[in-house]
Amino acid sequence: MSNKNPLLSAFETPFGVPQFDSIELEHYKPAIEELIKASLESIDELIQSSEAPTFENTIVALEKEGELLGYASSIFFNLNSCDTNDKMQALANEISPMLTEHGSQVMQNAQLFDRVKAVYENELDSLVDPEDKTLLEKTYKSFVRSGANLSDDDKKKYVELSKELSLASLKFGENVLAATNAYELVLEDEKDLAGLPETALEAAALAAKNKGYEGKWLINLQAPSFIPFMEYAERRELREKLFKAYMSKAYDGGDLDNQELVKKIVKLRTDKASLLGYDSHSQYVLEERMAESADTVVSFLTDLLDQAYPFAEKEVEEVKELAKEMDGIEDLQRWDWAYYSQKLKDKKFSLNDELLRPYFELEKSVNGMFEVANKLYGLTFEKNDNIPVYHSDVTAYDVKDEAGNHVSVFYTDFFPRESKRGGAWMTSYRGQWRDGDAETRPIVSIVCNFTPPTDTKPSLLTYNEVETLFHEFGHALHGMLADGKYDSLSGTNVFWDFVELPSQILENWVQEKECLDLFAVHYQTGEKIPEEYIEKIKATSNFHEGYQTVRQLSFGLMDMAWHSLKPEETDIKDVAVFEQKAMSATELFPKIEGTCMSTQFSHIFQGGYAAGYYSYKWAEVLDADAFSLFKEKGIFDKETAQSFKDNILSKGGSEHPMELYKRFRGQEPTVDALLERAGLSDS
Repeated sequence: MSNKNPLLSAFETPFGVPQFDSIELEHYKPAIEELIKASLESIDELIQSSEAPTFENTIVALEKEGELLGYASSIFFNLNSCDTNDKMQALANEISPMLTEHGSQVMQNAQLFDRVKAVYENELDSLVDPEDKTLLEKTYKSFVRSGANLSDDDKKKYVELSKELSLASLKFGENVLAATNAYELVLEDEKDLAGLPETALEAAALAAKNKGYEGKWLINLQAPSFIPFMEYAERRELREKLFKAYMSKAYDGGDLDNQELVKKIVKLRTDKASLLGYDSHSQYVLEERMAESADTVVSFLTDLLDQAYPFAEKEVEEVKELAKEMDGIEDLQRWDWAYYSQKLKDKKFSLNDELLRPYFELEKSVNGMFEVANKLYGLTFEKNDNIPVYHSDVTAYDVKDEAGNHVSVFYTDFFPRESKRGGAWMTSYRGQWRDGDAETRPIVSIVCNFTPPTDTKPSLLTYNEVETLFHEFGHALHGMLADGKYDSLSGTNVFWDFVELPSQILENWVQEKECLDLFAVHYQTGEKIPEEYIEKIKATSNFHEGYQTVRQLSFGLMDMAWHSLKPEETDIKDVAVFEQKAMSATELFPKIEGTCMSTQFSHIFQGGYAAGYYSYKWAEVLDADAFSLFKEKGIFDKETAQSFKDNILSKGGSEHPMELYKRFRGQEPTVDALLERAGLSDS
């Protein structure tokens, strides 16, 4: 380890980005220990002040406190998600409880809370700026929701529960990643790959070669390998084998089994909520959401289910008929769905991923995405090789506005690797805030697991991957275009059921010819994507929407079931049985023994979506309603884009999201636009 710890001072890098090329694993723990000590010292200074507590000397001072600690922590945990190893995971198990305990020490400091409470009681009504008012309300509520009003004994219990929970969530994610990496389906006979397109065959051969299986093919549980196999492989017994492997991740009774961790996480969350006076974890969470209550969420989900389920049943019946007609299949199973669904789509529309893939080269798609941002918001993205990156797959950009001013640093990280968890996400290394005339601009990243290049082809995306690219970029724009006074209210720091609006709305652009013409060209011939294909993309956008909606709702209902338990109800005997009961109203296929979703559901047991998975559907209502205005005015209409930027993207969590939405749209959203877009309306 070098003598100077780079995490203990401002980075001497372009825009103050993390000095990835200088940070070593051994730097993190000592830096975080020292920064925690410095944070506690500054808190002590604040509470020892002889000045009467005011908004500026208490609330704003508290907001600014711990900047370096927050930065160092975000670097560590971001890398633990996208470029981890055994040593880093072990270190996470040391650092996470330290940070949890520190957070509780601050939020449960009685003298500090007295100052915050005094400002809340004396100044709330006199604050004129909505952002100031929101910061004061949020700060006060954060103390209360972190146990500031508890007795000393209960404060200790709260800290212990929080530390246990942080470790359990970390372990859950480690097990899912390890279980995903552990599975390999090595195929030696080319007949076993019948039906797979050339792209998938080449990727499987390259994966095998990289693992030392020369002359063979390797299928794994990462999405770019798993999905094409399930959609195209003719060997039904191999689809069954792969499906069962995927759906039994961390549910096999072995060292990586997550069943006890699911029970533990649910109980810890419920006990924490109970300690604070809430009936359940969902009641605690939803207090700070647009939905406000579990009853509202469940009603929302079940109403949509009632609308979607009849459509889903018809879709399943149609696929069953095709499977019987094609191959004499009498008992369509879950591992058959993707395969025969794809066959039906091809039969109806003569359109599949492999037909579209040549038009969606990753590099051109990214450039098209940047052009969309330029047309809407005047942004430009300049690749900057002087900005350090944490992996050779990562590219760094300097983002500028129309006047050439720096807006943000933007990282992209697109391909699967064993050091990266599955899925796709946007994250921030540093937020945005203003301090007088000085402004700190954000550092934003999107991390995905897209189809990688092969020896003969560049990375060619499926249409779904292009949608994912735009989705995550929508989150990134929310972070990059932040324009607030306070970091904790800036960018994506909004109510969780509002955060998906900027991401989901941007997916709409990739169905529009005006957008696709910017980048969808054949990677070999350079010809634009045929208009006929664009029409088919639109025509297929609702293909099996009923099924997909029911599937999404099943996850939302299961999430609410786990997190609406009361303390006396948390003695769950069987995770899979509980899950099946929670999802029973959504079932379209028989239960497959030995499979379980909960044990691999990182969104709710590792990430931040506990009692919040419904927010994807909730935000779909918002995005369908909001995009209808762009459709009316023009998808690149400057005035509409400026209004969306000014009222939604730049505002962060500075005001209640419904007020921001109404300012943009002129009205509250209705579900009508979503049902119409999804083809789930009888009208």
